[in-house]
This record gives sequence, structure tokens and C-alpha cells, in this order.
Amino acid sequence: MSRLVAFAAIQGAYNIISKAEGAFKRAMDKYGANQPMAFPNTAYYLPVIYSILGMKVEKVADAEPVLARCKALMPPHMKTKGNIHVPYLGHLLDAGMAAILAGEIVEAIRYVEEPDFYLPSEDCDLENGKIWLGAADDIIMRKRGVEFVDGSAPGFAAIVGAAPSPEIAKMIVEDYQKKNLYIFLAANQAGTTVAEQLVQAGVQIGWGTRIVPFGPEISAAVFALGFANRAAMAFGGVQPGDYKSILKYNKDRVFAFVNALGEVNAEWAANAAGAVNWGFPTLADTDIPEILPTGVCTYEHVVANVPYDQMTAKSIEVRGLKVTITEIPVPVSYGPAFEGERVRKDDVYLECGGGKTPCFELVQIADMNDVEDGKVVVVGPDLKDVQPGSRLPLGVVVQVAGRKMQADYEPILERQIHHLVNYAQGIMHIGQRDIAWYRIGKPAVEKGFTMEHIGKILHAKYHQDFGAIFDKCQVTIYTDEAKVKELLPTAQAAYKTRDARVENMTDEAIETYYSCTLCQSFAPTHVCVISPERTGLCGAYNWLDCKASFEINPTGPNQPIEKGETLDAKFGNWKGVNDFVYKASRQSISSYNFYSLVFDPMTTCGCCECIAAVLPTCNGIMTVNRDYTGMTPSGMKFTTLAGTIGGGNVTPGFVGHSKFNVTQRKYIAGDGGLARLVWMPKILKEELRDRLLKRGEEIGIPNFIDMIATEEDAVTEDEVYAFMEKVGHPALTMDSILG
Repeated sequence: MSRLVAFAAIQGAYNIISKAEGAFKRAMDKYGANQPMAFPNTAYYLPVIYSILGMKVEKVADAEPVLARCKALMPPHMKTKGNIHVPYLGHLLDAGMAAILAGEIVEAIRYVEEPDFYLPSEDCDLENGKIWLGAADDIIMRKRGVEFVDGSAPGFAAIVGAAPSPEIAKMIVEDYQKKNLYIFLAANQAGTTVAEQLVQAGVQIGWGTRIVPFGPEISAAVFALGFANRAAMAFGGVQPGDYKSILKYNKDRVFAFVNALGEVNAEWAANAAGAVNWGFPTLADTDIPEILPTGVCTYEHVVANVPYDQMTAKSIEVRGLKVTITEIPVPVSYGPAFEGERVRKDDVYLECGGGKTPCFELVQIADMNDVEDGKVVVVGPDLKDVQPGSRLPLGVVVQVAGRKMQADYEPILERQIHHLVNYAQGIMHIGQRDIAWYRIGKPAVEKGFTMEHIGKILHAKYHQDFGAIFDKCQVTIYTDEAKVKELLPTAQAAYKTRDARVENMTDEAIETYYSCTLCQSFAPTHVCVISPERTGLCGAYNWLDCKASFEINPTGPNQPIEKGETLDAKFGNWKGVNDFVYKASRQSISSYNFYSLVFDPMTTCGCCECIAAVLPTCNGIMTVNRDYTGMTPSGMKFTTLAGTIGGGNVTPGFVGHSKFNVTQRKYIAGDGGLARLVWMPKILKEELRDRLLKRGEEIGIPNFIDMIATEEDAVTEDEVYAFMEKVGHPALTMDSILG
């Protein structure tokens, strides 16, 4: 290992600590010791400092002991010549860690001094020149973190600096997108950044396209490490301050690396050294001293002179990342990285649905003899037949046939259309069923995209992802208005029949439930068990989905569980389930109840859509969805709740669940059922309004929806109780929820 590397990294770390001390003194003088200091809307304080040191930074004065720890970590200044017999790598790692911790202080003080510098959004505001997004809040982290759990995001590339041209920047970044990686951007080089180069090249940036511009300085690279450490705490259950487990977790589970584009100065070297602690190597396009021996990282630590056309392949090789790519027969780039891309109004070539034209999607089981595999037919005008900015009706009818195909699988395949179409660059899809909305962008049409390609996507991806349950797939795309209107009632009748089939299933009538251990890559002790009346807490899986998943992948995360002997019918406890959970949780959880949040509730991980909590004074419960950022009557925001009970824990009084589960018949049935619900955010209440009205009728309280307080009625538990008295909430007269 070159002495020059350690010399540069240590000098850079001293520079960064000096900057942090200067910023700290300035903030103390101007704002005072008690000035609040935090990254917005996160329960993880300053996440790198909190996870590595276990120290909570909540105000400016809290930075002082952190800076003291940084200085204590620093090795002596090095000389570039002479006989020096020290372990360079150890000194380099210590200096790198100190630089990262100090850099987080620098960025936190920037939030104090320039509160509007970073945009608190998932999307950039290009019209007003605001592209820097800063630290991801916990809503973004949890939503995006799921993709690292389920494998749709195999890792991330942290790119610092700028490429020689916008075209080269676009080439590198789009190559990562095709491989489904996230791209985190920070730092500038020669007055520009990769983020600005991508905007210049017409590439959409933001969380939606997995190209995240954190900030223009090298210190913003700390946001990438903060994201990784929060994943370890939220999904992996690693405790703050357990730095060994944090770093090992990231090396083993979060496959990331750094690309340094342009001249590498001392502060960049310090940050690269810091990343090595996490097992994240650095690859540069310049002739910098290398660290080739293995040790901390999986393979090499620092690699130099990587050609631009080899940057992505070499980075993936050095990190030891396994990426699976399947070519889809379309003329545009294709992959999950493009799912969040938006086709703006001025860029629309063709628009279908979205309330502007009739539109529906329908998957139907068919006889083997009636399906020609791979056949795609367009009935009506195609893109070549219309002018830019046009609108057409649309019906997408997919016929699937196979010996293992069942009617129960139809909605599962149908639900995938949203993701699969969205994976095509330049194609936007929102909604499903008869409220689907398509936008096809002008650049996609210029590359040769046609309506037929929608069918080709579905045919290829259905075979790739679901080939175990069917043999043939044929797609018909209808754009003829008369034909779409003729078929629409047929599709709507099919939707109604399916809904009734799922709604009429009961836990008592089914002897086999299904596990979901998908999130165990992040939360090792979490085991979700899914029954007809309790969907998965992430909202992505119901019982039928798991049944299909097992058919597709018999060794996968959704395994059948025989319920066995009923131990407690009221709370939902079965011997067979307990036996499975005990084994699947690595002997951590011996028993849990399906229908209670008070007594031994299910485990919860950070993927949950909602969290319910007991409000003892109210003799009821509240629930909050992760999209709600305000305070709840429990005294905690969603982020704090998730940080407290996530990671695969069983926490009496709290439980994670899906939005849909709120209106399922068995929702906390052991604690009194839906009648215990006393508070929920307005956005969640409105989303579930129709189902809440229906359930209110079923439980004999037709106006029950009006008895549930929202943040407009109450924020504290006492205020909720007062509201309950005013409306006569049934929980007031129920037995104590605490037993």
C-alpha cells in the first residue's frame, strides 16, 4: 500500500475536522448551544454518528463531544519520506472514520445556517434551479430501503466529482440504471458535478429514477453512508453504537462502492478511506495511488485509471456484486431504475386513461389451444398513426394458459403490469385495473417504441418471473374506442368477482397459511405469517399472492405453514405457526398472536405500511401510515415508532400492519376489533373511506368512520379522549384493552 495514500487521507481528515470545528464555533456564536440541529424528519438523529458512536446529536452543543472523538481517532501527521514503520491501513481507516463523522457535523450545521439549501422532496425542482436533495428522510429511506430487501436494488454507486463531458456522465449512470443500482451523487469537479451534467444531457434525476443528487460538496457523501447505516438499524435491528455490527452488516448486505471522477484531493481521499471502513471500495478515473491487497473490502480497496467504458463493470467486479440482467425485446432501456420516471406534459407523445380516456387492464386464464405464445396484436391506431400529444382509449388484455395456471393467479399477474410497464424508459404507468394511466414519451417513440412493445414486455417478463405457473401468454392491445368500451364492462365484472373471492375467505376455513421471510436479509428475526384475513405488513402480499409465489418458487420466502392445533382462537395462536416461527426466527421468537397488539403481537420490520399503538387513556388504539410526517397521539412520529419496534421485534402495545389490514375482519380482533380504533391520519382515513364505511355497517355502527379522530380533531391523547366523549366512541364503554 502506498504511503502517499495514507498521507493524503490523514491530511484530508485533519482538513475536514478543522472545517467542522470552524462551522461549530460559528454556529455556537451565532445561534447558541441550544439551537436544534438535525436532518429533517428522521428518528436517527445524525445517523452515522448515532449508529457508530451511539451519540444523539439534537442541538449545536451536542457536536462538541463528537468533534472531540474525531480528534481522538486521528493518527499523527505522516511524512512522505523516511523510514516509517506503522500499519498504514489502520491509520488510514481511523482517519477516514474521523473524516466521515466530522463531515456529518458540517452538513448538519449547513441545515442550521441554510435551511432552504436542500430540497425536502423526492424530486428535483429544475425550474427553480434546486437539484440538491440532502439527507433522505425516514419516509424515503423506508420506502426505498425495501428495494434493497427484495433485491430489486442490488446496491448503490456513490459517484463524486464530474465526468469529462455530460455524454460520458450519462453513459456511466445509465449503465448503472440498467443494472438496477441506485446512483448517489456528491461533490464537484472543475466547477460542475455529475448531477448538473445529467440535467444538461436531459436525464431525469431524483429518487424516482434512482439518481439521487445529495449535495455539491464532498461532505454530502456522508448522506449515502447515513442511508446505509439507517438500513442496518431499521431493517437489521442493529443497535446504535454497535459499530462493529453496523460496519459488518454493510459489508455483507449493502453492496456499495465509490466512483471518483476527476482529480482526487486530500479531502476526497479521506472520504474514500472512510468508505473502506464500510467495505465500500473506491474506483477512480485518474492515476492515484492504489490499495490493491484485500483486507477490509471484499477485494481491492482503491483502484485507479479505470476507463469510462469499463467503470460500471469494474466497479461491480471489485465490490463482488452479483447482478442479473435479462434483455427485454424493446428499443428503450429497461429495468426497475426507470420505474419512478415521470413523463412530463410537454414530453407526452401519447396518453391513455388517467380519467381522460377509457382504459383497463385484464389478465384472464385461457385454454391452451386458444393461446399462441408470444403473439401480440394491436387492434386500433398505433403510435405511428397519431400525432404527438394525442390521446387514445386503451385496453390491455393478457391471456395466459398452462396446466398449473389457476384463476386465483389472474389478479397477481395483473397487478404486475404496473411495475413491468414502468420499467421501460420513457413510459409512465400509474394505477391499475380500470383506473390505469399511461403516458408514452416522445424520446421513446423516437427510439422506435410502439404499442406492440407493451405486449412484448408483458410476455417476456411474465415468462421470466412467473413461468412456473403457465406455459403460454398472448397479449392484445386495444386502442379502438368502440372495442375498448365494449370490453370494459367485462373487465369490471371480473374485478368484482375476484374481490368477492378474496373478501369471502376466512382464516378459520383455511388450514394452510404462508410465511414471508423476504425481509430477513435486513431484519434477521422478522417472520411474517400471512393468512386470508391478515395481509403482509408491507401491503405487498396477501394470502393468494403467497400461494402463487410458492407455486412459482417452492424454495422461496413464501412457504406453506400448517396451522396445527389451535392454542388460542381469540388471539389467533396456533401450534404449527409457532413451531415455524421459532425455527425461522433463529430461535428468537417462540410464539406470537395474529389478532392482538397488546399480547405477544407479530414481529415488525421497517417495511410496514402502518404502525398501530395502544392509547391507554382512550382504551383504544391509533394507527399511523408511513406517509404521514406529523406527530401522533402516542407522542411519537411514524419514524420514531418504526425505529423503536422495527428490526424484527415483538413489542407488546405496538404492531406493524398494512393499510388494507385495517378493514379486514380480523384486525386486532383479540383486543376488540375495529371498534378500538380511535385515531388515524386524515390521508389514511380518506384512502380507506369506502372500506371503513362498509366495515362500519358490518359491525353495526354505520357512522363509525365519523367517530375516528384525525390530526384535525386531536394531536394529543387527552384531545383524542375529549373527541371520543363528544362523538360517543364505543371504546369508552368496552372492557379495558389492557386485560
